[in-house]
Amino acid sequence: MPLLVEGPRVRLPQSAGDLVRAHPPLEERARLLRGQSVQQVGPQGLLYVQQRELAVTSPKDGSISILGSDDATTCHIMVLRHTGNGATCLTHCDGTDTRAEVPLIMSSIKSFSDHAQCGRLEVHLVGGFSDDRQLSQKLTHQLLSEFDRQEEDVHLVTLCMTELNDREENENHFPIIYGIAVNIKTAEIYRASFLDPGPEEALRAARALTGGPMISIYDAETEQLCLGPYSWVPFPHVDFWLQQDDKQMLENLSTSPLAEPPHFVAHIRSTLMFFKKTPISHQRTVSWK
Repeated sequence: MPLLVEGPRVRLPQSAGDLVRAHPPLEERARLLRGQSVQQVGPQGLLYVQQRELAVTSPKDGSISILGSDDATTCHIMVLRHTGNGATCLTHCDGTDTRAEVPLIMSSIKSFSDHAQCGRLEVHLVGGFSDDRQLSQKLTHQLLSEFDRQEEDVHLVTLCMTELNDREENENHFPIIYGIAVNIKTAEIYRASFLDPGPEEALRAARALTGGPMISIYDAETEQLCLGPYSWVPFPHVDFWLQQDDKQMLENLSTSPLAEPPHFVAHIRSTLMFFKKTPISHQRTVSWK
């Protein structure tokens, strides 16, 4: 069944801006989300989701109450929630393989929702901006189209992507919202930044930088973060890149150099150092109990 807004099926293809203008409640929710102050989220009860990761849990979880992600420039952050049992998935999409990722996201929620007696699937899409390479526009179109191809009804509740999440300064474009969090217990979605993007930040960042498919990182039944095993070929020319100045790293290792957060280069340097020091495969299981 299709992607729905306030009952009717979404008419695709169309831009995110045209879509919200055709549906005033979407436009109002995007405006309210953009207008929020950014909340700084601490590590207590948080599961941070990195690029090309997804995590899903429910209000019954005794360890995790918040899912969140940030540092999204051309990437999009998505929340899919079943209103009957509260099962919630958050993922950080970069357009690597959207056609494969959306069914994976749907499947992760349905594993909780099979026995739900009532409720519906609601999706919230945030991120991207009006970047020069139009990577955000492409990803927005991919996500909307793939949700429209799914068998189950999916109700689009929040759309704050690409031109709806764009601000201009000195003729350069930047995202307004870089990160969001969702409270699993209350279903509240809000603008957020995070004090601790862990655990195992370097390991997970290394996997993201070297490619690979989207993966589920959390086992809600055992309340454990399960990472790996990961493997990768050596990152090419690590020593060369570590010798470059910040400007060179930013221009060559970012999809949107002008829009990156201030810590981007330090994060890349840290990840490259991890490659130098770490074997080509790695595995971790982290429990919150």
